[in-house]
Formats: sequence, C-alpha cells, structure tokens
Amino acid sequence: MKHFSYLSALQTAGIFYVEPMNITKTSPKELLEFSLGATLYMPSTKEDIADIVIKGKYPELCSVVLCLEDAIGDSEVEHAERMVVHHLQSIYESLQNGRLSTSDLPLIFLRVRSPEQISTISSELGEAIDCLTGFVFPKFSLGNASSYLNHMIQAGKDRGVTLYGMPIFETPELLEKETRYSHFSEIKKLLHQYKEYILNIRIGATDLCGLYGVRRNFHTTIYDISLVKDFISDVLNYFGREYTISGPVWEYFEQSSSRILKPELRQTPFKESYGDDGLRFRSQLLSEYHDGLIKETLLDLANGLNGKTVIHPSHIKIVESLNGVSKEDYLDALSITESIDGSVGVMKSKYSNKMNEIKPHYLWAQKVLKKSKIYGVYNENHNYIDLLSDAAQTSTIT
Repeated sequence: MKHFSYLSALQTAGIFYVEPMNITKTSPKELLEFSLGATLYMPSTKEDIADIVIKGKYPELCSVVLCLEDAIGDSEVEHAERMVVHHLQSIYESLQNGRLSTSDLPLIFLRVRSPEQISTISSELGEAIDCLTGFVFPKFSLGNASSYLNHMIQAGKDRGVTLYGMPIFETPELLEKETRYSHFSEIKKLLHQYKEYILNIRIGATDLCGLYGVRRNFHTTIYDISLVKDFISDVLNYFGREYTISGPVWEYFEQSSSRILKPELRQTPFKESYGDDGLRFRSQLLSEYHDGLIKETLLDLANGLNGKTVIHPSHIKIVESLNGVSKEDYLDALSITESIDGSVGVMKSKYSNKMNEIKPHYLWAQKVLKKSKIYGVYNENHNYIDLLSDAAQTSTIT
C-alpha cells in the first residue's frame, strides 16, 4: 500500500516535496511500525469486508483491523469466525488471480478474543493467512501475554509467514496506580523477549474510561481526561523508548461526508495551542466531530504517539494527512542527522527560527525521516488542509 495513492500524479507533485513510498507487510519492521496511520476497526461480521478491500471502496485505507472481540456480540463468535475466514480467503483468491495487487493490499490484522482463537483461525485460513500482517491482543496482561505471543509465533512458523502482534493496554491492573508500575515493569521484561514481533502498542481508551464510568464528549480530547492522560504518559515513559505507541480511538463521526472546500477550511483562524503555526482552522463544512479529531490527533503527535485507531472511514484522511511531514521538519531532521559526526553541537535551523541541538534532537530527527518516507514531505506552504480540500476528495462515505 501507499499513503495518498488516490491522488493523481499532478496532485502528488503539487502537494509533496518528497512523495510517500510503497509499503507492504514485508517492509522492514522499523518502517512498518510507523506505517499504520489511521487503522480502521471493523466488526468481522460486516458483510462487505472482502469487497471493501478488493474493490478499493476507500482508496485512502492503508490499515484495517477485523474485530472478533468487543465489536461483536458474545452470541456471534462462531458466525464471526466463519465470516473472517471467508473474507480473508476471498482476498487471497483475488491476489492469486490478479484482481487485487499486493501494492493495493492494506495491512490487515485480526483482533481476537483469546490466544487459542489465533491457532483455530490460522488453521482454517490455510494459505490465506498470507494476507494477514498480524494480530491484535485485547485485554493484554501478564496472565495472557505469553500465550498470545506464542500462539501467534507458532501460527507464523506453521505457515512460513511473519506475523506481528499489537497488544492493547486496557485492563484495570494497568490503570490502577496500586498495581500499574509493577505490572508495567513485568510486561516490559516479557515483551523484550518478543521485541522483534511487537509492531505497535495500542491504548484502549474506551475500556479504560469505562472502568470509571467516564466518557468524553466531542469537545473533549482524551488528554482532557486526567486518568487516561496520566496513563498515556506512563505508557510512553515505560515503553516509548523501544516501541511505537499508537493513539487511542476517536469515537465520534457523521453519517455523511460533506465536501470540504479549501478556502472555507482556511477561514476564521484564531490563536490556540495547536495546529499549523499555532492557528486552528474552522469551517462550517468541517464538523465539530472532525474538529475534535484533528485536535486530538495533533496532541497525539505532539506527545510522541504515531498512528491512531479509527472507527469510521471519514476519519482516515484526517489522521493520514496530519501524519505528513512538513518541509521545515524534514530539512531540520536532515541537518541534524548529517551533523551527528561530532563536528558541531548546535546550529541554527535552515528557516532561522529555532535551535537544532544535535544530540537531544537526534532521535526526533530519525523518526521524522522514517515518517517522511512513509507519509511524504509537504511542499512549501502546503499541509494537511490541501488533502482535506475538494481537490483531493475521494470516496463517498456510506
């Protein structure tokens, strides 16, 4: 898959200074872990999943999770298992007969209910398991971590494919302060043994809020919820140095997608603590639900999270476009990495508006350069607004 592949060659050249590269499940892990972008969760009982992938209903879709856990009812499990096998076998057949190209295949993951379900479904999938990038592990804890990972690794060995795991942190013992730090320490030791298989760590914000009967509204980001803000900070502190942490889900959406016109999207800027150059852009055509998603995604990025769980197709382009790298950040990152030989300790940025200190900013620069390959680098005076405008409008959301 390739982020923003729906753009024409002319649009791509106009918007991007560096174009995004092609990514597949076999790409190096150090790139793949930053490549998920907006990861769309869908119930595995959804009837048209195979068609969505094969026919490219959402051209902006680059990663998807088929959910066998909370997104389906307890009475639907057997039906959901049959459906997910059917979907993946149909996708695999389309790859084999040329109806679908590997370059158009999104990264596909299964969110299972139990470790044993990994083995059951993998066995039923047969060769179609090759369509999967990996599995998502809900309610990840010390009690199930090894089992989840060992079942996944064995399934990959049985079929000769590489599979990645994405644990979700969302259980009471991880949120409650009395037990959080001891459990984080033990989980960190355990994950170190399986580090090559861990693609992302995900944060189950909805479950975490639910433990205390809290639910944010569309005016409130997850960073306004003190319990979860504190939790995210600790996850980053314990795991962010070694693993990629993904942003939590945004729950609000509209049923219809209005066309967003660039001049209207740019109107009425006012000072706030986020957005390009400290400005926030509002439009009557950009709903308050989407406005909240933009705000939360920018806060994800500012805090070092990469990618985001989404539950509606209208979220995809917003999250993806915000992950694009500015030309200013790109040139700063290049300058920093090119000066790591010790010849200089600090320098003025090419834009003459900030200090680039080589050692403290080096890890940041490495991440920026990885993301520049995946999401591209915007041309001067271009940013996410260009991808949300009518010029880059794509699928109709239904």
